[in-house]
Amino acid sequence: MSRGVKIPKHKKESITNKIATYLKPKVVYIPLICQNDTNITVLVKSGDYVCKGEVIARKRGNFKVPIHSSVSGTVKSIIEKPYLSGDMVKCVVIENDFKETVLTETEPKRHINDYTKKEFIEKIKNAGIVGLGGGGFPTYVKYDTDEKINTLIINAVECEPFLTADYMLGLDKCEEILEAIDAIIDINDIPEAIIAIKRGNTKTKEIINTFIGTYLKIKLVEVPELYPMGWERLLISQVKGVSYNKLPIEKGIIVNNVSTIYAIYEALKFDKPLIDRVITITGEMIKEPQNVLVKVGTSINEVIESIGGYKRFKDIRFITGGPMMGDAIDTDEVVVSPNLTGILVLRNNDKDELLECLRCGKCVNACPAKLSPVLIMNSLSTPEKLKGLRPEKCVECGLCSYVCPSKILVRNYVIKAKEKNK
Repeated sequence: MSRGVKIPKHKKESITNKIATYLKPKVVYIPLICQNDTNITVLVKSGDYVCKGEVIARKRGNFKVPIHSSVSGTVKSIIEKPYLSGDMVKCVVIENDFKETVLTETEPKRHINDYTKKEFIEKIKNAGIVGLGGGGFPTYVKYDTDEKINTLIINAVECEPFLTADYMLGLDKCEEILEAIDAIIDINDIPEAIIAIKRGNTKTKEIINTFIGTYLKIKLVEVPELYPMGWERLLISQVKGVSYNKLPIEKGIIVNNVSTIYAIYEALKFDKPLIDRVITITGEMIKEPQNVLVKVGTSINEVIESIGGYKRFKDIRFITGGPMMGDAIDTDEVVVSPNLTGILVLRNNDKDELLECLRCGKCVNACPAKLSPVLIMNSLSTPEKLKGLRPEKCVECGLCSYVCPSKILVRNYVIKAKEKNK
């Protein structure tokens, strides 16, 4: 039986005929952070001219990945700007000259299956590709393994309410995504690829079936429309019927989401680094919810203005990512980072009264990781008891808070417990 909860989707609002674009910001603020690590070496200084796609910084330590300029122009300074978590992070400020100048013009590669595995890993590493589903983990690390990869799962579930960036990208770039999947499994000698979509997603199913016929190693699988079916561990259990201890590669499995696969396609085909992405901008306080292709480093308030703006700029709140796993922030000056999936703009309803815990157990029944969130919450001050409750297994899906009849933000307490238990 599938473990999960059926929750409102709120997807229709941002599904349009095409993806909008906002690719001409006057200034970009390239965030100096990678997977919450700010241990970054900056390679440019004020006054330097940089080309589009040029490496301007590099992550230190493990899993080194480069950070690229998304525009050509002049480096002005390094300042702090809001990141998707709400924290302030240092950003390289680059004034756009709108020339889109690149260091080297390259011809599109005709056959992207021709890379060796070593070349493939270097290509996606040098392109700075990270997981675009929100995790931001460097993608090359998953493939840089001596373990035999038996299955590539493409996560097209996008179970988080409101978000439709992967859905729209899948419709718009289906042929390119299939071409990339075929190249990835060919280069890495992977016997099969599985595209996982939600049951009832008829439009995606139809368009994939239109093009999938010539790709004999790629198949489409429908999964229950439950939250959080997009969680890697739950998805693998549903699709392959297996579990693992720490990482999917233990079972010979790699999971990438749709946006990540498309970023890999652009790196293999056009030698393009990760300098833009599609994000969802939606919510009841947005005039025209939709998905927008934007450059990394663009300030969200500019993007919102470009698509029609707010219904009103009063009594509103912002959530980066989806409402279940995202972060509430108090400004629209957050900058686009590779792991920003979307922005929700909602009416501020913080007047709901919190009640005491009823000990109803709904959070325990809903937890996909089979934890006891209420016990974890009540054990924050008891380290020895907390350890036995395994808060580190929490995937931060937010279901415990969602089902709580007392409106307690249980997820926040469990996240605190994870930090304490490190």
